[in-house]
Formats: sequence, C-alpha cells, structure tokens
Amino acid sequence: MKILVLNCGSSSLKFQLFDMEREDVLMKGLVEKIGSSRAMFTFTGRKGNPVRDVLEVPDHEKAVRLVMDVLVSAEHGVIGSIAELHAVGHRTVHGGEEFSGAALITPEVIEAMERCVPFAPLHNPANIIGIRMARKLMPDLPQVGVFDTAFHSRMPRASFLYGLPYEMYEKHGIRRYGFHGTSHGFVAGRAAELLGKPLGRLKLITCHLGNGSSIAAIDGGVSVDTSMGFTPLEGLVMGTRCGDLDPAVVGFIQEREKLGTQDVDSLMNKRSGLLGLSGVSNDMRELEEEAGRGSERAQLALDIFSLRVRKYIGAYAAELGGLDGVVFTGGIGENAVRIRAAILANLDHMGIKLDAEANAGRQTVISSGRVKVMVIPTNEELAIARETQDVVQALSRRSVGNDGEAEREVAELTLEERRELVLLWAESAEGDLATLTARVNHRLRRAISAAAVRLLLVKMGLMDGEERAA
Repeated sequence: MKILVLNCGSSSLKFQLFDMEREDVLMKGLVEKIGSSRAMFTFTGRKGNPVRDVLEVPDHEKAVRLVMDVLVSAEHGVIGSIAELHAVGHRTVHGGEEFSGAALITPEVIEAMERCVPFAPLHNPANIIGIRMARKLMPDLPQVGVFDTAFHSRMPRASFLYGLPYEMYEKHGIRRYGFHGTSHGFVAGRAAELLGKPLGRLKLITCHLGNGSSIAAIDGGVSVDTSMGFTPLEGLVMGTRCGDLDPAVVGFIQEREKLGTQDVDSLMNKRSGLLGLSGVSNDMRELEEEAGRGSERAQLALDIFSLRVRKYIGAYAAELGGLDGVVFTGGIGENAVRIRAAILANLDHMGIKLDAEANAGRQTVISSGRVKVMVIPTNEELAIARETQDVVQALSRRSVGNDGEAEREVAELTLEERRELVLLWAESAEGDLATLTARVNHRLRRAISAAAVRLLLVKMGLMDGEERAA
C-alpha cells in the first residue's frame, strides 16, 4: 500500500510518500513560501539527491499539484501514476472533542474540523485548505485526517479540566487538549518495543522537546496527562513561548504596557521563552554556544528550561504512581546531550540514573538505574501513514462474514451507485479490497462494507469467491 502524507501549514506543505509494505520512504519534500513568486520547492526523489527549485506558487492548489507532478515525473518520479496511490493521510492539529482517533475525511468531518478552528486559528484553517485541495485534485483517493489532539482524548476529567466555573467547559469547551499526540504515541510504542514489554503494562513519561515542547504521562498506552493545554502555550518554557504563567500577569502586562489582546498573545507566543529570557536566540545550539562564552542570560535560559522539564517529570511520576521509562524525542530531546544531563540531574531517588558515557555517545538507552531513559527519534509522518493505513484497512474488515448484512447493503445500492463501484473497480483492478472499499466510501459519501463491495462484484462475475480477499 502506497500512502502520501501531507502536512499543510499556512505558507508551507510538507510531504512524504510511503510504501507501507516495508515502511520505506519513496520521496519526501517541502514547499515553502506558498503565495510567493519565489517559493522554494525542495525534495528528494528516486536518485536520492536533494533537488531545489525556486518558482511561483500562488496558492496551496499549485503546491499540491507540484507534489503530484514530481511524484510521477520522468526524471525524479517514484510511481508511474497517481492511480498507484492508495490513500492520503493529513496531519491535522486540533480535533477538539470531536475526534478520538484518525478519521476518513468526509464533508461532515471537514465541518467538525471547522468547528475546532477557534481552538487552533493558525493551524486548522491551513490543514483544511490542504485537505480540500487534495480532495479536489485526487477525488478518488480516500483521505484520512490524523489529529495531534487525538492521543490525549482519553485523559480523565481530573486531568483536563481547569479550576474555572464548570460552565466555561460546557459552553466554550475550555479544557486541556494537549498536542504533539502523534509524536508521543509513536515514541511510546517504540519504547515498549525496546523494553520488550507490552505497552499496556508500562508507565512512561515522554518528552517531546523542540522549539515547541510538551511532556505526556502515559499509563498503559493511554495519555493521562500532558503539559500543553487549551493551546500549545501552556506547560514548558519553549523556544518563543512562555509556558506556565500566573494568569494575572496577562492583565498586569496589558495595563502597564498599554497592550491589546493580540499584542499580549504575540508577546507570550513569539517573544518569550528561551528567546525572551536570553535576549539572544530561541535556538538551543546557539544558546549553548553563548553560555559557553560566558553569557549569564543564555545560561539562565538553559537552566530554567531544564528545571521546568525536571519538575514535570517528577510530577508525572507521582501522578502515574510509578515509572518504567522516560523518553526524550524532538530536536532538543534527540540531540542536546548537555540539556538531557541537566534535566536528569539529582533524580537518582526516583530510580533515574544517567549513564554519562551512553548519553555522550548518543546511545538509545542512556541510563543505568531501574527506570530506563531512552532517546528515540520521532517519526510523525510514519505514524500518520500507519494510522491512515489502519483506517483504510478497517473498512475492509467491516461486516466481513455477515452475509445477511452484506446482501442488505447490496440491495440498497442504486443503479448509479453500482455503476460508480464498477468504474472504481476497473480503475484499481490490481489494488486490494481495503483500498477499493475506501474509494467506494469516498466516492459515494456513504459507508459501504467491504463484504458488500465484494459480494456485488462476485454477483457481477468481476471477482470470484476467493479473489482479493485481503
């Protein structure tokens, strides 16, 4: 199964094409500065060498077309035609309480995403634009939305509610949602593999540390608490975000600095964090260099960052009632050796003992104590591809073996719907039943089981009783 993963930002489009048989990346790339006459299109294709081009990309439709064209181009392409794709997976930031997992995208799903726009006004509109363009240009491919917030959707109310009047949650949905869920879920799964234990029996703390940073407490594979909240502003000190803050500070700053709501929002999201504390940079590498040259404020920023992460680890270990492993991931988590050491300092009493040599050697396991500390590279695109594959394949399992239900579904199909199904079968005769079923659902905008699709094709003599059962 070949799955295209799209991550659409306000002025960018990242993509990766996966062959899911071995989870190989066939092609990946990035379109930057969408809306500009000098947009940057960078990709790595069949020959393995990075290719960069500067061209006019007025909108996201053009960006998606560029991706589709390069996938099949004679010089760089990795597939013969777009018909070889089985599905498109979309990274979507905020699913609110609407989604607890990945979802096959329908008009109803897009409407639900639009209802979540107030929670993520910078991200969801861009995600929706990418989805609309992909559906327009690849109308017969099943499209799946994978939500950053979904992994945290099973948090208990005691974890996700704020100490506000309860009606603020009921009326406006004000609660902790959490983010980076795709990353937290991916590395938790990898940690279980490395520990050789079922994820359902583990208590883990996953630390996604980058320009945006968050921590999750995971009990038996379920996120029971996480540091980001109603928005990605809460929690750790980050590259340019302030993290946890006394809410009274907001009004105080507004009054003293004569700032509007948007000005304060910009101050806390774009001018605070490591950048605001150091006055130098939000880049951890630059801050370490400046601290090495004697900059007290750069060192202070590093100390505050490390302390805040350590405090959350301690709090979540208490909340979990035990701890089997701590995972570092993200740009900082995977690469900042000295920051990891600073975070883990003085945690021996919790069973966390840093192995300095393993840490400096950038090994996967960097501890020698009872609690295993691991450095695991995240792969959100692969996680999206896996979830997309699961959604598509689930369609083939729906009602399989229930002959009476399948007969009923076939009987309810109109003549036009039967024609559409046969046309899709003819277009993807080499594909599997799961993909065909997903395309039928996408085209007809209704849920038809794989059993019904297969039964109709058998009745029409287009498939025998055993063919394409996978």
